[in-house]
Amino acid sequence: TLQSIPQAAVMVLVVFSVGLAAFAPGSSLPQMGGVSSRTAVVSMDASKPVVIGLAADSGCGKSTFMRRMTGIFGGESKLLDIGRETNTLVSDMTTVICLDDYHKWDRTGRKSNPEFPDGITALHADCQKWDKMAEDVTNLKNGVAVDKPIYNHITGELDPDEHVEPTPIVIFEGLHPMYDDRVNEALDLTIYLDITDSVKFAWKAQRDMAERGASMEDVQAAIDARKPDFAAYVEPQKAKADIVIQVLMSDLIEDTTGKFLKVKYIQKKSVSCVSQPYLFDEGSKVCWTPNPAKLTSTDGVALASYDDTWFGEPVSVIEMDGKVDALEELIYVESAVAGSGTKFYGELTEQMVKNKEAPGSENGTGLFQTLASFKIREAFESLTA
Repeated sequence: TLQSIPQAAVMVLVVFSVGLAAFAPGSSLPQMGGVSSRTAVVSMDASKPVVIGLAADSGCGKSTFMRRMTGIFGGESKLLDIGRETNTLVSDMTTVICLDDYHKWDRTGRKSNPEFPDGITALHADCQKWDKMAEDVTNLKNGVAVDKPIYNHITGELDPDEHVEPTPIVIFEGLHPMYDDRVNEALDLTIYLDITDSVKFAWKAQRDMAERGASMEDVQAAIDARKPDFAAYVEPQKAKADIVIQVLMSDLIEDTTGKFLKVKYIQKKSVSCVSQPYLFDEGSKVCWTPNPAKLTSTDGVALASYDDTWFGEPVSVIEMDGKVDALEELIYVESAVAGSGTKFYGELTEQMVKNKEAPGSENGTGLFQTLASFKIREAFESLTA
């Protein structure tokens, strides 16, 4: 019902209703009389941070997602200045901690160690320092600084600890943020990037064949070697997540390269700290082929919005199949999206254009990573109000 939608979402609905027909191909963002002034001032209080968990396999777009998210909060985002290698990304508002830092063994130790003489993958539950991870998540959530480990991705070694101060938002991203119950219970909002097997194979094949001269058989063997531990320890987290971004092959175009995708944004209805996004009319099943005169696409675009269930729980879903030719024209799509968590009309499109060089910007991966980033901001403001 309208009464259940936050005031910001109601304002968006009103603007959408009067402006939907006004956009033409190549049109610029509407002049809003100073967009930057519409960005709300958010609290810089780090005494009780909001803690977010982001789970995904390696090479599935976590780093790109984090760049989109930190950009929404403004300020410069950079690696923590410790004078040596680090994975921790910081800005005035956010700290992003890579859970690879909690590996129990270095690269050599994972090949063979006294506990696992035949080796262990980084995906295995027994390869993580769970007690230390839980201690650091809990302390940062309580506004207490931590000295945390570092896994050096360049050398493969475990480097000396680094000191990390709390910020208003702390994000734990990696393979297992929801696996350990102590860590999962400390998370205020959880997100899972669900890259389906066919897309994962296509992406890895493109990369490994181009960069390493790998064969298709090499690519499949590498995926198969990781699959048992991924299925046992990483993938089950998608049932726990509040928000899932699922990436599938396109239904519009027959393509094996992973360049044409259908992407779903799935959000549990039980999540209380953020509003439910949808197209046009809440609760309706909507299948929408945008007017090609307003959203140009060489190969076509289709969107949908509907209610569904995800591992037995009610969810709302928005999906996008295909890709767009001009990101500025996403203002037409934004006109149809309610409950997005944006502050002003055009903010979603503005962020997409700002990150146009990032992978996936022309399709649903970029669109829904940006939408999820707004949900992180919405959760922060809701939980700290």
